Amino acid sequence: MVLKVQELELGKVHFDVSFPPGEVEYSDPGLRQVSALKAEGSAELLASTPGDIRVQGRLQVTMEVQCDRCLESAPQQIASEFDLFYRPAPSAHHRHSAEEVEIDEGEVELAFYEGGGLDLQDILREHILLSMPMQRVCGETCLGICAVCGQNRNLTPCVCQVKPADDRWASLKNLNTRGI
Repeated sequence: MVLKVQELELGKVHFDVSFPPGEVEYSDPGLRQVSALKAEGSAELLASTPGDIRVQGRLQVTMEVQCDRCLESAPQQIASEFDLFYRPAPSAHHRHSAEEVEIDEGEVELAFYEGGGLDLQDILREHILLSMPMQRVCGETCLGICAVCGQNRNLTPCVCQVKPADDRWASLKNLNTRGI
C-alpha cells in the first residue's frame, strides 16, 4: 500500500492492513515472519510544513529469530505503536552543495521520502527491524553453546572443562606502552 501525497492532500488516510508471512522482505537472514503482520493507523499531511507527513499506528507480528547464544530458532513477539515523521528529500542541488546544513534536535527523528509518497510496507519493515532487541535470545535461562565442543548446552549437558589461560604473558598486560 502506497500512501500518496495527492490522497493525503484531501485529508487523513486510515489504514488497516495485514501482510501474510513472505510478503514483506527482511534483509536479515536470521529473521523470518511467522504470523500475519497486522497494522492499523493513519497518515496525514502536516499543515505546519508543506510536504511533511505524519504516520501513526500500531503493529503486531510474530517473528522467528536465531538465538544469539544457542543458535536455535525462537519466536519473538512484536506489538508496538509508532509515530513517525517524513519530509520530502532535499533536491539534487541541495545534496551536492558543499554547505553544511544544521538541523535542530526535533529533526533528528525525521526520515525523508522521494517521489509521490511512502510505501507502507517499507515503513513497517523498518519499524520491525528497529524494534528487535539487540541481544536475541530464546529465553533468559538459555545456556548457549559450549565453547569447547560446540554442543547446544540446552539440549545436551556438557562436561567439557575450560582450560585456564596461559599466565606466562600476564605481566605484559600491565606494561604501559603509551610512554614509548
